[in-house]
Amino acid sequence: MNVPGTFIPGPGDGAARTGRLTTAHGDVETPVFMPVGTQGTVKSLCPTDLHDLGAQIILGNTYHLYLRPGDELVAKLGGLHRFMGWDGPILTDSGGFQVFSLSGLRRITEEGVTFSSHIDGSKHLFSPEKVISIQRNLGSDIMMVLDECVPFGADRAYTEKSLALTTRWAARCRKAHPSGDRGQLLFGIVQGGFFKDLRAESARQLIDLDFEGYALGGLSVGESRAEMYDILDDATPLLPADKPRYLMGVGAPRDLLAGMAAGIDMFDCVLPTRNARNGTLFTTKGKVNIKRAEYREDDSPLDPDCPCYACRTFSKAYLRHLYIARELLSYRLNTLHNLTFFSQMMERARQAIREGRFAAFRREMEAVYPENEEEA
Repeated sequence: MNVPGTFIPGPGDGAARTGRLTTAHGDVETPVFMPVGTQGTVKSLCPTDLHDLGAQIILGNTYHLYLRPGDELVAKLGGLHRFMGWDGPILTDSGGFQVFSLSGLRRITEEGVTFSSHIDGSKHLFSPEKVISIQRNLGSDIMMVLDECVPFGADRAYTEKSLALTTRWAARCRKAHPSGDRGQLLFGIVQGGFFKDLRAESARQLIDLDFEGYALGGLSVGESRAEMYDILDDATPLLPADKPRYLMGVGAPRDLLAGMAAGIDMFDCVLPTRNARNGTLFTTKGKVNIKRAEYREDDSPLDPDCPCYACRTFSKAYLRHLYIARELLSYRLNTLHNLTFFSQMMERARQAIREGRFAAFRREMEAVYPENEEEA
């Protein structure tokens, strides 16, 4: 029986690969897309929905769960799995991205990041040790180190200084949570902005700290697709082949395909759930803006090739009606559909990689989701 942290690479096709990651709450088949459950819930869905649509692992957010309801309360009530009724694996990000996005409400020092809560303005400190303590209280299967997400366009001097600080923070996180402790895995985050040599240096430094997995952070922060793919193709091969590789916060179909082609194993993004609430739906024939008038009398299913409840049961006309009327069921059905699409896409990608036809699968999907179509 494999212990938590075991990653077994499976069949590959070029740099694209399959694999299996063992966690304390079950195995995860990769490549995998992780629905985002920021505050202990994937908005509008319950855990049975997630199981039914094929979600293997979900993501929670350290920053939000620390502020509300509080990690100590979650621990007292049995941990995040029990609290939210989800028995599968959970990854928690460190909250670093949320803290750094507060801009004027935070201050960075060697000790960590002091910030003001977006809820009530109260002051807090996220040190490397603190974010580990919070995530241990939450009981997540995969924890992330505290890092600084460098803004797009940062110059080399700033990026070098930030990278050195991120590495020191990562070392403190590793010390606070030794390998194998409690069965919780700890992933390092490669930074370095858009300087390839700094990305390589970050990867080398983190590999020396021997994390259970490695993420690429600081992408999809305003750069062009070409710039992101250039860094992705260059940095991914630097990460250990026997550890899972995670691309943080990237979720448009074309970007998932590019990540898989580079050898990425894990993805997360709010895109499918946020777009669902905005009436933008992903289908095997391309995007559908369900609020458009052309669907007012359309009695056909949203996607006849989709197995989700919304597509099996309702017409485009009904889905449009729910959205226009701002009925809560609209958010639920749209989210069910979008996450089913993403789950099915990843399953099809895994099968294509196993069968040595990933390049053809990628071309097929990119024809449906062209580069000039805005997906975010």
